[in-house]
Amino acid sequence: MVLMVMIARATDGLPLAASLQDDEQSGRGMLEYQNQAKMLFKKLTPNSPTKCSIETGPYVFHYMIESDVCYLVLCERGFSKKTAFTFLEEMSSEFLSQHGQKVPQATRPYSCIEFDTYIQKLRRQYSDQRGRRHLHQLREDLNDVQRIMMENIDDVLQRGTALSDLENKASGLSSLSRTYHKDAQYLNMRSTFAKIAAGGVLTLVVVLYFFVF
Repeated sequence: MVLMVMIARATDGLPLAASLQDDEQSGRGMLEYQNQAKMLFKKLTPNSPTKCSIETGPYVFHYMIESDVCYLVLCERGFSKKTAFTFLEEMSSEFLSQHGQKVPQATRPYSCIEFDTYIQKLRRQYSDQRGRRHLHQLREDLNDVQRIMMENIDDVLQRGTALSDLENKASGLSSLSRTYHKDAQYLNMRSTFAKIAAGGVLTLVVVLYFFVF
């Protein structure tokens, strides 16, 4: 189930809206994860993955960045990744419709806190197992869910890894592979030219030997 929802501006991590479980005891237990979420928001850069899943203890953060807004949910490990990102897609569409124009001008935290009313409604909808199965059928075309990066919260926070590094590692390996490929092509070309040149010199020597001497 969806335990916590937070929405923040991607450029500076300013919290715009949040929603916790209605249960007071569970809400108090979410404080640690709220702080982790705020730290994650601060680590976002323009190169950060637009969709990512991050393990933290018995739970998993799933986030999505859309139109300079980061939408994040904390779910139990058994909660379907596809369902989590379908939840984020639906929430982002409604948030942009209601508050999209406010985002660039927002100066104080939780300036869109009234959006919690919609979030609570959406969470109840997704808590219904029958409704969840129905949503799966309606959104089977959600793309690339299995390819969304999975990381651990300790790697991202305690070891100081910026979220953009996750993207840079993949692009760096790809660039290195292209460099090796170009170097190999260059060496092959030099080898071919050397063989042609050697053959030409040998032919010239033979011609001179027979026709000059």
